[in-house]
Amino acid sequence: MTLNVLLVLSLLAMLLALLRWRRCSRALIALALILLLAVGCGPVPTWLLARLQAAYAVDAPPVWGQRNAIVLLGAGTVRVVGNGQVEASLLAYGRIDKAAALYRACRLGGRQCKVEVSGGDARAFGKSEAAIYADQLRQLGVDADDVMLESRSMNTWQNAQFSAPLLKAWGADRVLLVSSGFHLRRGMLYFTHFGIQATPMRADYASGIASWSPLSYNFAMADLALHEYAGIAQYHLYNAMGWNVRATEPGAL
Repeated sequence: MTLNVLLVLSLLAMLLALLRWRRCSRALIALALILLLAVGCGPVPTWLLARLQAAYAVDAPPVWGQRNAIVLLGAGTVRVVGNGQVEASLLAYGRIDKAAALYRACRLGGRQCKVEVSGGDARAFGKSEAAIYADQLRQLGVDADDVMLESRSMNTWQNAQFSAPLLKAWGADRVLLVSSGFHLRRGMLYFTHFGIQATPMRADYASGIASWSPLSYNFAMADLALHEYAGIAQYHLYNAMGWNVRATEPGAL
């Protein structure tokens, strides 16, 4: 996304130079250079991500109910080149480990606990995120009988939409939402829309890297953050236009 903006600015600057609009061309070149350094050297992605994750920086211990549901949001899958197997993506493992740790803590307290894994087969690999992550959870000690699969959702909105009836059917009185720190703000917004009063649980924390020269990593982090802000803005726009499904009464679950 940010690299595309740089490319557009550079092409416009070249076009204006050909048209002999030299002052405008130089202004666009300067703007592109500032953007290149501000993003690539770390300040912009660090600021964007810090704002997204500020509310979840401190990982408070959960307060358990009697029937607890730990909702694990998917972070994609990958097909391994060479053997063709489908595995959890790089970003998923922190979330999976966090969900398993919360499950163990819940069971140690003698309470009922389920892990609901939410994620469909968005990349058409033939196996859903939920099924793949469930295999990992079982290897980490989560009882197979305590895993609920939501295998239809293709995005975060559908994670919330399709999780709500599952959680309600099981009768959860406490819901913990597990995801990456940068994703929790949008995830909480969507889950609240469907009446799920969840406690956010951060699995990981992302940030930019300060550097004297532009790094591709910082551009990737900036795009990651901008994707979240775009999703939040889209939600509020759709609400204002009446395009979202009607919100469920807060606390209905």
